[in-house]
Amino acid sequence: MVNDRNIRLGFLASHNGSTMQAIVDACISNLIKADPVVLISNNSSSGAITRARQMNIPFYHLSSGTHPNFEDLDKAITNTLKKYSVDLVLLTGYMKKIGSYTLDNFKNRILNSHPSLLPKHGGIGMYGREIHKKVLESGDITTGATIHYVESNYDSGQIIQQIKIPVSSSDSIDTLEEKVKFQEKRLYIDSINKIINQPKPRLLGS
Repeated sequence: MVNDRNIRLGFLASHNGSTMQAIVDACISNLIKADPVVLISNNSSSGAITRARQMNIPFYHLSSGTHPNFEDLDKAITNTLKKYSVDLVLLTGYMKKIGSYTLDNFKNRILNSHPSLLPKHGGIGMYGREIHKKVLESGDITTGATIHYVESNYDSGQIIQQIKIPVSSSDSIDTLEEKVKFQEKRLYIDSINKIINQPKPRLLGS
């Protein structure tokens, strides 16, 4: 049940939704004093939608298929988030660019997680396994995860928190991905709490 005194979380996800699940579980167990109120997915068959359905979280499929015009899609995303009075927007494996209308309406209220130590290995084309492949090819001895605010350019927003993770000589893309994912989810939860504990007007952008 939604508690009106809690911060309201909206999720954008494209695939499995495991990070969304971890955050929702943290809300249920009261590790985060927030309520998950809506999911938007650009993928009508995403695991995130399956999870939302199982947890009775309202969900919407909004994509270029439902809105061929990008500006219309951008406004539909904003309007859906506003319909549920979302305070904080969480990108949890969302693979599409956020439009200017949504960015303006939720300024400093959209978060993303990135599986590297930004600004290293960020930008266009740097996502998922490609990042871990690049880390290994670069011979990095340290990788990590970053939680940051979302701006118009990919992976360019203000960093909220980072965590460093050592890279072993025996690491593969698979093992590195597993290590980073585990710490990334914990970091995301901690970062949400950090923001929630700020003065509310700052969170709400007022």
